[in-house]
Amino acid sequence: MKFVCSTTDISEACQNVQRAASQKATMPAIEGILIRARDNEVLLTGYDLEVGIKTSVAAKVEEPGAIIINAKYLCEILRKLPSAQVRIESDERMMSSITSGEANFGIKGISPDDYPELPSVTGGYPIEIKQGLLRDMVRQTIFAVSTNETKLVHKGIKVEVTDNNIKLIAVDGYRMAIRSEDIDYKGEELSFVVPSKTFSEVVKLIGDPEKIINMGIGKRHIVFDVADYQIVSRLLDGDFLNYRSILEQNNLQDSQTTVRFKTREFIESIERTALVISDRIKTPLKVTFSPGSVRVATQTDIGSASDRFDADTSGAAVEIGFNNRLLLEAMRACETDEAYMKLNGPVAPAFILPLLGENFLYLVLPVKMNTPS
Repeated sequence: MKFVCSTTDISEACQNVQRAASQKATMPAIEGILIRARDNEVLLTGYDLEVGIKTSVAAKVEEPGAIIINAKYLCEILRKLPSAQVRIESDERMMSSITSGEANFGIKGISPDDYPELPSVTGGYPIEIKQGLLRDMVRQTIFAVSTNETKLVHKGIKVEVTDNNIKLIAVDGYRMAIRSEDIDYKGEELSFVVPSKTFSEVVKLIGDPEKIINMGIGKRHIVFDVADYQIVSRLLDGDFLNYRSILEQNNLQDSQTTVRFKTREFIESIERTALVISDRIKTPLKVTFSPGSVRVATQTDIGSASDRFDADTSGAAVEIGFNNRLLLEAMRACETDEAYMKLNGPVAPAFILPLLGENFLYLVLPVKMNTPS
């Protein structure tokens, strides 16, 4: 294999593809990037058996061929090369040579025959969505994905697609995030769970927010075409939480307390009060919803803090304990100037909703307050 290409182009491509290469594996091949030179391009692939990323770079190919080179060493070398052009060669012994200007590296590679084949998605259901919209929807739900290993399906984001609508749902046992938007889709109703890692990698590759991402959904895998990259991922199996039953059990139309607030004021109040909460001891915030105002307070081993801000509260006054981080992340995800909070007493879930429409819903469970404030 012999080819010459732009150092900048192949370095950038390898940095992105590297994120799908395995960090620690029993198979050395998947710790590397598969380089395949053909025609007038070089194909680059990273794959850790769960998520795969591949792309191509324009090149002058003098001799077609393929090799696997350790991703970490390859990316570091490419980043440090002195010249605008790089020549990469390999021989039948799988020794590679990387030359740029006066710099030359010899790296032992691995046979391309050892590289696992990426799954293909054929005959799947195509979905088109703007890059910026998908990025925002992922950002506004991924914070609620579970990190608990006991139920792997909750380490992903559930996607539901119906006529002209897409919905993302994330849960972790203490909170829930739902984000919904209209899209141009006519076809069979779809429901599948994408690993949060996959969505994270997709978001990192998003450029122009107005351009389209194509998603192809198969029975066990999903493929994203974003910019000049293709990301292939397995889907997660298992019984995802029945979020609809939770919404039915908590009738939001007949909530005991409804609070209309400015999100920035609520966020800043939580941030100020939480300054005396340590990571070592998780002391809850006591949030008191009264006519015309919201008071946020806490008392910890470090000290005490309280704050209040104006809000339009209707219905019964209520005092609820919250984990400050869970409440704060939900508030930040709203990304609206104002929002509603629906409450049904001190031990029922709190719901955060937009003033108009139904494009987001956040649920945060209350926590027991042991310390008076």
